[in-house]
Amino acid sequence: MASDYPMSPELEQIDGEIQDIFRALQHGFQKLDKIRDTNRQARELEELTGKMRECKRLIKEFDRVLKEEEGKVSTDAHKQLNDKKQFMIKELNSYVTLRKTYQSSLGNKRVELFEGAGPSEPAAEDHAQLASEMSNQELVDTGRKKMDETDQAIERSKQVVVQTLEVGTQTASNLKGQTEQMGRIVNELDTINFSIKKATQMVKEIGRQVATDKCIMALLFLIVVGVIAIIVVKIVSPSNKSIRDIPGLAPPAQTNRRLLSTDPFMGF
Repeated sequence: MASDYPMSPELEQIDGEIQDIFRALQHGFQKLDKIRDTNRQARELEELTGKMRECKRLIKEFDRVLKEEEGKVSTDAHKQLNDKKQFMIKELNSYVTLRKTYQSSLGNKRVELFEGAGPSEPAAEDHAQLASEMSNQELVDTGRKKMDETDQAIERSKQVVVQTLEVGTQTASNLKGQTEQMGRIVNELDTINFSIKKATQMVKEIGRQVATDKCIMALLFLIVVGVIAIIVVKIVSPSNKSIRDIPGLAPPAQTNRRLLSTDPFMGF
């Protein structure tokens, strides 16, 4: 039974060794039919039994590696690889049944294929037990159990897919809301930047206007101070001809006062 999914190098190597043993068993049983000597048949059958023991060990190793890689492959890939393992067990069981047939015909005692197996083996390897050691009811129960486990695994996978879709939808919605919020923030920043530029221009204009007003006020102040200084100088020193009279503020002519004072009886 070929798998549609690629196997890891370790699983591929184990599978190759198992297939080699199956080919050797097939060739061995075909050769056994041609042997007429009973003792030689017994020796050949014992060699084939050793190959079956090795095949069971490799199937257990295949199952161990498959469990270790369960989280590294998809559910479908793991299911197909598990079906491949069950097919190998079934094929080995057919050779075990064939061995029993030859063994019974030779009148030999039944040789246990897995004499080393005991109750101390891990429960995880129970599903690799050969059909020769199980009743029909046990085989049916084991098959049903595997089907139930497969259905449960499929349901869990469906739940994970549904949860993943929900999380993806929620994440997409959150990203859309955050994108819109970022757009609004950018627009507000542009508005604030424009307002700051306008405010800066207004402050500069106000500053220039204030500077102009200060210059005008300073000029007026200097003019007033100059006028006051001229008035003070004219009052203190009215005979000073170097200072021109300010229109409207010139003092009365002094000659008239001198004429009146020097000639009081001029009218008589």
